[in-house]
Amino acid sequence: MTQAPTHLVSVVVAFLNEEKFLGEAIESVLQQEYTHWELLLVDDGSTDGSTHIAKQYAKQLPGRIYYIEHEGHVNKGLSASRNRGIQQAAGTLVAFLDADDVWLPKKLSNQVQIFLRHPHIAMVAEASAYWHSWNDPQKKDITIQVGAPQDRVYPPLQLMSHLYPLGEGAAPCPSGLLLTKEAIERVGGFEESFTKEYQLYEDQAFLNKVYLQENVYISSACNNLYRQRAGSIVQWVHADGQYHAVRRHFLEWFQAYLRLRQINDRNTLLLLKKALQPYHYPRLHFLTCTLPGKVKRSIKKRMK
Repeated sequence: MTQAPTHLVSVVVAFLNEEKFLGEAIESVLQQEYTHWELLLVDDGSTDGSTHIAKQYAKQLPGRIYYIEHEGHVNKGLSASRNRGIQQAAGTLVAFLDADDVWLPKKLSNQVQIFLRHPHIAMVAEASAYWHSWNDPQKKDITIQVGAPQDRVYPPLQLMSHLYPLGEGAAPCPSGLLLTKEAIERVGGFEESFTKEYQLYEDQAFLNKVYLQENVYISSACNNLYRQRAGSIVQWVHADGQYHAVRRHFLEWFQAYLRLRQINDRNTLLLLKKALQPYHYPRLHFLTCTLPGKVKRSIKKRMK
C-alpha cells in the first residue's frame, strides 16, 4: 500500500569504497512504500567503482537522486560526509542508511507514521536485524531491540541511563534512525573530529547529543538489515586492541561537551563518572569492581 506523501524525507548515504554493496543499499531506497523522498549519495573520496555507481543512479533519476562529493574528491570521514548530506537536504525529515546496509520496504512508511502520531518528537529509533545470512545462509540473523522499553516517547536525558555507551542497553544503529532536520541542526550535527579509529564512536557522540535535549521515540519495529562482515570498523578496532583507547577518547570528549554546554544533570554525571573510573582510577576500579566480581565467580564455581 502506497502512503500519501506528507513529509519529504532526505535519505543520506555516505560511502567510501563500497562498490560491492552500494547498489543494493540504493535499490532498497527505491523499493520503499513511502515514495516522498530524495536520496543524497555523499562520496567520501572513493577510489573504487562506487563513485561510478552513485553517478549512474543520479543520472537515471535526476531531481530525486543526487551525487555529492567533497571539494577535490578528498576523504573527510563519515561524520563530515553525513553533515555534507544534511546541509544539502531539502526534507523536513532526514534518514541515514549505511552504504552496506539495506532497508526493508516499510522502513520509511512506518517511521513517518510515528512522526505523524507524535509531532513533538525529534527522532525515531528502531530495532536492527544483525544480518549474518547475507554471506552464509546457515547463519541466523539476530534482531536486536534498542535497549529501552519500546513503543514510547522518552523526554530529554532519560535515555542516557538506558542505552550504551553510559547505560547497558543496546544503542540504535544509524540505519534505523529518522530525525527532523531541525533537531539535527539544534544539536550541531555529527562530530567531525571522530575520524580513523575514533569513527567507532561517531554515531554515539551524535546520539548522546540528541538524548540530552530532544524527545525520542523508541520503536519495536525492525525494518533495516545491519550487515555483519569482516573488516568493519567495529572488528578492526577490537582486533587491533584499541577499543578502550577509543572508548576513553569518547568519554573524555563527552565530559568536555557537558561542561561546555553547562549540563549538570546529576544522573548523567554519575553515569559518566562510573564509565570513566577504569581509565582515571584503575586501581580503585580493580578493588571495587573487578576483584569482587572475580571472587563471586570463583565462589560460584566451587559451589557447583
